[in-house]
Amino acid sequence: MPGEAQVEDVGSAGHRNGTHKRPRLEDVAARVGLSTASVSLVLRGAPGPSERTRQRVLKAAADLGYQVDRTASTLASRRSRLLGVMVDIHSPFHAELVEHLHTAAEEVGYDLVLSTLTRTRDENTAVDTLLAFRSEALILLGPTAPADMLAALDNKAPVIAVGRRITDAGLDVVRSADDDGVGQVIDHLVGLGHREIVHVDGGKGVIATDRRRGYRSAMRRHGLGDHIRVLTGDHTEAAGERAARHLLDGDALPTAVVTYNDQSAIGVLAALARAGVSVPGEISVAGYDDDTLSRLSCFNLTTVSQNAEEQARYAVSAAVERLDQGRTEPREVVLTPHLVVRGTTAEPA
Repeated sequence: MPGEAQVEDVGSAGHRNGTHKRPRLEDVAARVGLSTASVSLVLRGAPGPSERTRQRVLKAAADLGYQVDRTASTLASRRSRLLGVMVDIHSPFHAELVEHLHTAAEEVGYDLVLSTLTRTRDENTAVDTLLAFRSEALILLGPTAPADMLAALDNKAPVIAVGRRITDAGLDVVRSADDDGVGQVIDHLVGLGHREIVHVDGGKGVIATDRRRGYRSAMRRHGLGDHIRVLTGDHTEAAGERAARHLLDGDALPTAVVTYNDQSAIGVLAALARAGVSVPGEISVAGYDDDTLSRLSCFNLTTVSQNAEEQARYAVSAAVERLDQGRTEPREVVLTPHLVVRGTTAEPA
């Protein structure tokens, strides 16, 4: 085929001159003897071309090393088909959510732009970056900004808040019932015979408040209101270590500790191990999130699963409904968490 020989000659000449010419859509079209419009339909996954034609085009594109120019195609369509995701770089649970968000987005023809929260990079900066990259909707993982600020942001691009309860803001929310999740941990521990159960909380914020409330409510439900004890913490391993050292310095250890998240629980486990305190022989420890670290055999942590995959799918679905189906009414999806019993909880000594 004349067109085919011409493409090969150009490529060979490019290599002889020490350059690497990037294959173009026209090169793929010439290889298979079709119009660029037909080839574009195949590469975009659009309906129309036959299966035989589709296979020929895909093979030619692979042989030539052709890659779709995403920037050009999005500019031409005036849509980026990008979902912006704000993620805490220090959170293993957020990392797992992002993995599932990628899968869910790809299944419906979208891609993700990630913007991270760090110790020196706040939510405003992260969100501004997502908007600068033309994100069509914003999926915010555990946002801490006030509800009115999130509502104002929703006027720029649809906002889906993941993991946090938000009331009267007119936003889409996907979260698990945090108070119920902590309540399940308390039920489990009380069922084992524990009464002296301490909670290491997550500090300020709605998520920490809900989990702290779940602890208090469950303790009272079991007639253990006089045994309620909350230690101030946050979402880090260091907070768990500080809380454990505080308990070790006291007159007597509680029989169980329930932490805000798995990272804090791992900090508790580390401090107890250094002090020679056996878990669960002398004290039981439970976390929250069921992140990847909690499943490692070296921790084998009893925890609460929020079902990251299900949260991710609901979040992407909410974004697509807003962008492609025109839904305007806000929606809240509240998933029921479930207890995952592993090796760090047992009957009290």
